[in-house]
Amino acid sequence: MTTVSKTFAMIAIAVIFQHCALFSAAGLTSQGQPTKEVSGTLNSISISEEIVDHSSWDKLLKKYVDTNGMVDYKGFQQDENALNAYLEMLSKSQPTESWNVEELLAYYINTYNAYTVKLILDNYPVKSIKDISGPWTSAIVPIGDKTLSLGGIENGILRKMNEPRIHFAINCASISCPKLLNEAFTASKIEDQLDRATKEFINSDKNDINGSNAKLSSIFDWYRKDFIVHGEVDVISYINRYTTQRINKTASITYKNYNWNLNEQ
Repeated sequence: MTTVSKTFAMIAIAVIFQHCALFSAAGLTSQGQPTKEVSGTLNSISISEEIVDHSSWDKLLKKYVDTNGMVDYKGFQQDENALNAYLEMLSKSQPTESWNVEELLAYYINTYNAYTVKLILDNYPVKSIKDISGPWTSAIVPIGDKTLSLGGIENGILRKMNEPRIHFAINCASISCPKLLNEAFTASKIEDQLDRATKEFINSDKNDINGSNAKLSSIFDWYRKDFIVHGEVDVISYINRYTTQRINKTASITYKNYNWNLNEQ
């Protein structure tokens, strides 16, 4: 091999390693965190069976998030010690394969949302989460001895759990996102909470729906392949499960521009 060939080979290897590191950070792998697929309706488990106590996060959400999902970040700053204590608890409560799918969903959704709030507070004041460097690719979420990115939780874990309603439960701190629920997700209430979040988002002004045409949130475009009905990708049929105004199968579908401005009160 010539010197030039060796040089190109080394460059290629370096690029591959760089891309692998980026992909891992961006969330194409779970970094070994356990995932389980949802099959059918989630079970209603008793509060006494819950493994992780999310009550401290619940108190913060009730205090600083209104019913429209808008966040009092200035107020949240005053309780940052309480938020940090909750995040530390999450880090130490590393999920295992013995956890049921309801517990895993509640854990990962709350972890995503709480660390998104933490990311905003660490960079506050900020007009948009997109003004922050690498908000979804930076490794900022310690779980056990691993550190994940927000993208890692969303794409490497939650999206692989066969539960499209997670798209309406996780919040990216932006106006066009599904609202941040002002209560913590819990294993005992997860079925009702996911259903409620999905119905509310689909029937909100984040979508403009009628029978012959629909202007949908870009979420239905970006994650189109996640919305499966009877084994086929079918966004319209998925939406029709929840909407108060059904969309015809022949309807014209377009997507709304996404407003990335901060979801601040």
